[in-house]
Amino acid sequence: MTIEAFDRVHLDGTGFDRITEAEVVAVVREAIAVGRGGRILTPNVDILRQAQDDEAVRAYLDDADLVVADGMPLVWASKLSGSPLPERVAGSSLIWSLSRGLARDHRSVFVVGGAPAAAGGQDGATRAAGRLARDCPGLRIAGTLCPSFGFERDARSYADFCREVAGAGPDLVFVGLGFPKQEAVITRLRAELPRAWFIGCGAAVNFVAGDVERAPRWMQKTGLEWAHRLGTEPGRLAGRYLKHDAPYAMRLLAGAAARR
Repeated sequence: MTIEAFDRVHLDGTGFDRITEAEVVAVVREAIAVGRGGRILTPNVDILRQAQDDEAVRAYLDDADLVVADGMPLVWASKLSGSPLPERVAGSSLIWSLSRGLARDHRSVFVVGGAPAAAGGQDGATRAAGRLARDCPGLRIAGTLCPSFGFERDARSYADFCREVAGAGPDLVFVGLGFPKQEAVITRLRAELPRAWFIGCGAAVNFVAGDVERAPRWMQKTGLEWAHRLGTEPGRLAGRYLKHDAPYAMRLLAGAAARR
């Protein structure tokens, strides 16, 4: 199975690979086996909205080897357009399925992100990596980092961070620093780890570490995960979800139906 085997469904100028989560894992495993690196991007409605007028976001999408839809509104829009995507492929799910897949090959992962360590405890990246290792026998942990806020604005701290990740030589790097910071970090790391795979996974590291509870499965499947996130972080997400993303999603759905 090769990346070229999948065609793309275009939504508001962005091409999404018509691919299942299981197929993503198969593609990554095969690519790693032959020494070919890559990048997975998981746009949701918010990222797709930003891509309309942000050149940096477009550059991240153009650099991705796999672009998958992390949001049921995107799947619904594809169906309304007459070119349906097979399923939602969320970064919060891929952190598990990719780890299980790489574990079968005894490959390694590096985990970036998570909450800072409390007094005497471990940081979120370390706890997430520990859980992945326990639940995915055979998976090797190349390393973990929970960089301090604003590390990317200090040249020396940023260089030290990149040196540590590159020096570990991981097969895959989970970067959970939030969009778009995580994508900027991945762009820089790719040059130093051309054979590795990267995925910006947002809050997935916090989910795995147990610091944030993910929405129940029924909410994930019915497109209501955003409501759960809004309920847990209203101060941070209310403006984005209600003022910007919801109206954009409605326009996207209406436009997809009209074009069909």
